[in-house]
Amino acid sequence: MNTMTTLQRTASDAPLVCVLAYDGLCTFEFGIAVELFALPRPEFEQWYSFATVSADPGPIRATGGIVIEAEHDLAKLRNASLIVVPGWRGAETPVPAELCEALQAAHKNGARIASICSGVFVLAAAGLLNGKSATTHWRYTDTLAAMYPEITVNPDVLFVEGDGIYTSAGSAAGLDLGLHIIRQDYGAAAAATVARRLVLPAQRDGGQRQFIPRPEPKARIGAGLSALQDQVRAHLNEDWPLARMAQTAGTSERTLARRFHEELGNTPLNWLKSERVARAAELLDGSNTSLADICDICGFGSLESFRRDFRKTMGIAPIKYRERLGSSGELFIRQNLGELSNGDLSQKDS
Repeated sequence: MNTMTTLQRTASDAPLVCVLAYDGLCTFEFGIAVELFALPRPEFEQWYSFATVSADPGPIRATGGIVIEAEHDLAKLRNASLIVVPGWRGAETPVPAELCEALQAAHKNGARIASICSGVFVLAAAGLLNGKSATTHWRYTDTLAAMYPEITVNPDVLFVEGDGIYTSAGSAAGLDLGLHIIRQDYGAAAAATVARRLVLPAQRDGGQRQFIPRPEPKARIGAGLSALQDQVRAHLNEDWPLARMAQTAGTSERTLARRFHEELGNTPLNWLKSERVARAAELLDGSNTSLADICDICGFGSLESFRRDFRKTMGIAPIKYRERLGSSGELFIRQNLGELSNGDLSQKDS
């Protein structure tokens, strides 16, 4: 792990963070780098030095009608401790050879390189991810895997780290990654202070699975399956063994399984589980319904199976999912304290 524990506490030795700027720049992701690494932090003995590096000649137009004039060119990367690459202007848009070579040289010289969202395509084009794991926004994971089969793409996590290379999921995951880097460099207390100023948790639970919308059917399913799905959704609280589902659809269990596979790429019982989890997420997001009531409404059978299936599907425990909603989460916790033995909240997160 590349840490800063041996650095002298002087301004001249402050680690240099360079953020790339190029035409078509994502303003939000550029702002994340500025907020995390460029903002003065007088509460600390030492902080980063910061530079914006132009990767394109001419005016740099950013989202929102903003034009950026960077003070430095790619030569600045030679001195970087960390290089931040915001989202690239297109997954299939070629990355200039000069930029690829500058990133390769900087990494060889010891610089860490971090991408936010589609910035991963810049790192991939430079060959910095060959044989490594990486992530990006869930909309781009399939494209990244298809374009660069030598990369192991992990679509579920908020960020991936390895060999001085960092990749993050969607734009806001750049905040999670930046806090992780600050934690490595200056410790957990410093990262918590920065997170508090940003009004963010110092470390989020779960991954980006919880933000991916349910996939639509590949083709319009037949009337029998459509009626079955409507019936199941209207009565999620009831038991739905495969035999009952087949009877409702007016077909055999084998035929039902085949049709689900052809139309949805799933088994009937796995589809049922995903529907229950999706309905539970809606109730957690949009109401103060208690955990026990959500369990009954969605037909999980027990709180244990509810927590297990929800966490397996969404990557986060139900109560943690709800906690993120502020006051609604606090009310939810109070309502569910009676379901915890001896008031032990940790049991809810298992």
